[in-house]
Amino acid sequence: MTDISAATDVAKPAVRPENPNFSSGPCAKRPGWTVEALAGALVGRSHRAKPAKARIQRAIALTRELLEVPEDYLIGIVPASDTGAVEMALWGMLGARGVDMLTWESFGAGWVTDVQKQLKLDDVRVLKAEYGELPDLSEVDFTRDVVFTWNGTTSGVRVPNGDWIPADREGLTICDATSAAFAQNLDFSKLDVVTFSWQKALGGEAAHGILILSPRAVERLETFTPANRPLPKIFRLTKGGKLMAEVFEGATINTVSMICIEDAVDAMEWGLKVGGLKALQARADANEKAIADWVARTDWVDFLAADPKVRSNTSVCLKIVDPEVAALSDDAQAKLAKAVVSRLDKEAVAYDIGGYRDAPTGFRIWCGSTVETADLEKLGPWLDWAYAEEKKAALA
Repeated sequence: MTDISAATDVAKPAVRPENPNFSSGPCAKRPGWTVEALAGALVGRSHRAKPAKARIQRAIALTRELLEVPEDYLIGIVPASDTGAVEMALWGMLGARGVDMLTWESFGAGWVTDVQKQLKLDDVRVLKAEYGELPDLSEVDFTRDVVFTWNGTTSGVRVPNGDWIPADREGLTICDATSAAFAQNLDFSKLDVVTFSWQKALGGEAAHGILILSPRAVERLETFTPANRPLPKIFRLTKGGKLMAEVFEGATINTVSMICIEDAVDAMEWGLKVGGLKALQARADANEKAIADWVARTDWVDFLAADPKVRSNTSVCLKIVDPEVAALSDDAQAKLAKAVVSRLDKEAVAYDIGGYRDAPTGFRIWCGSTVETADLEKLGPWLDWAYAEEKKAALA
């Protein structure tokens, strides 16, 4: 056990992770990535030119193949990252019936704010849990629409599977899957809208979101017109009561970055090369296990998610449980955690591993498939060392 409460000194490790990028978005690039991977990007070309459109269609096709999306689901590339994709669904589909909003971390809470304060829907039910926990999924009413994050990016808590969602549901399920895609088992038969962004899922570049629609979601768009709700151009998915099918065929709503497209294609081709979806999930599982093994032998830290069944294998969130530090004020604890993060940053050991600003004090370490397990194994001793050094300073 690494018992920092008793220890006065922890030796500084000699071996650093090869790649110190553990940010939860944008995430680490795939192993072996260099800027040369973008050499074929169709820069300076119109995104509507035939070669550019073909490359966009390649990105959509790879998404379907690698993520194993059903053939009758539509896949579109939309503006404003995962946020834009979720907002398009909320503004274009909600209001036909009541909605259950599930929230247990900051992004889910953000969708609640949008629905209650911006859309101002009358029939909104919020099922909330604190950081580290899930709401009672048995309380969800599927005669209503349901909005939820599959994986809580800022809490490290995910739904365990799709078994809690009935196949014969009446409402739509709208799933923000941005930190779950390619790492967790998304059951598309239970999901009507799925959104994610390249910069989390596969270490891609930012600004674009992915919007996946089931036939039921398309039906909602074509049969429901929100009353007195202006829709900005970038939110509009229908014209004259019919789906704008071209959005899901490579004709993006606004100008797409061909560098981002090329980078996404490269990442997904790598994903297929290493074994496809199951292999990517296995890489994330192995990465989470590396952290779990370190936590198991370390006394001063624990998972924010108490239940192993709902722990994320991508955005792994940790809390400090050292009794001596717990006795400090909240501000002092936060200062200590930030100092640990800063120390590891200066050592070029780990970048951007601080807990999310709205989350409890602690650390967040990305364990998705583009991270190497060996780097996470090397990170643990460095965390022990940095924590021991900053604890001494905090208690001095």
